[in-house]
Amino acid sequence: MSDKTVIGLSRLIALQQQVDNLARNVANQNTTGFKREGIRFLEYLTDAKEADDIPSAPKRSLVAVTGYTDFSAGSLQLTGNSTDAAVLGDGFFVVRTSRGDRYTRNGAFTLDKQGRLVTLSGDLVLAANGTIKVPLTDVNLSIGTDGTISTARSIIGRLRVVKFDDPRSLVAEGTGLFASGSPPIELNAGSIRLATNALERSNVNSIREMSDLVAATRAYEQVANVVLKDGDPNELKTLAGEDL
Repeated sequence: MSDKTVIGLSRLIALQQQVDNLARNVANQNTTGFKREGIRFLEYLTDAKEADDIPSAPKRSLVAVTGYTDFSAGSLQLTGNSTDAAVLGDGFFVVRTSRGDRYTRNGAFTLDKQGRLVTLSGDLVLAANGTIKVPLTDVNLSIGTDGTISTARSIIGRLRVVKFDDPRSLVAEGTGLFASGSPPIELNAGSIRLATNALERSNVNSIREMSDLVAATRAYEQVANVVLKDGDPNELKTLAGEDL
């Protein structure tokens, strides 16, 4: 297999990962609390003269190294829903899933038939001292800017909000949930800042992501054409599958 084909395949793998990542961001542009994901690339020089024929990568090859999450804040959307809340600044709500406790910026909550505060997916929303259950006879539920949950009759509890020394260590699991291998830092009532009756929108810039997606798709097609033209079809299918 020629150096040009190897360089082209390396380029294709990187571009395919970029296309998949951008498409995922675009698909989640309207997902509450979604955080844009990106890919970092390691660029290295190659001495192969044939690399000059590879579009957008003269004498260079790109290899995807790692993904990352952009934790910058999204804009706020007022909903008027008393069970909705958005974290201002650093912090995550804590929810209990079938896989264990997870962390999210999605504060679209509701009450289930048992009066428990849950996510729209049915996961339990955690308080500082456990789960949150509102007596079915209570009315006028509200969430305070410090996370305090109360009704017309009593104070129910306070939302558990946490942060991490390095949010980059969090692992995205989809649907706005993150897992962590290290314990979080608990925020006390004086450190919690919430916007109530509101939600945090995704931080995806749809125009930029769509533009980048179109550019990455075109680059992929250009490189694929060169690789298909110059590479051995059987070798390419073995190395790259049926995508080419």
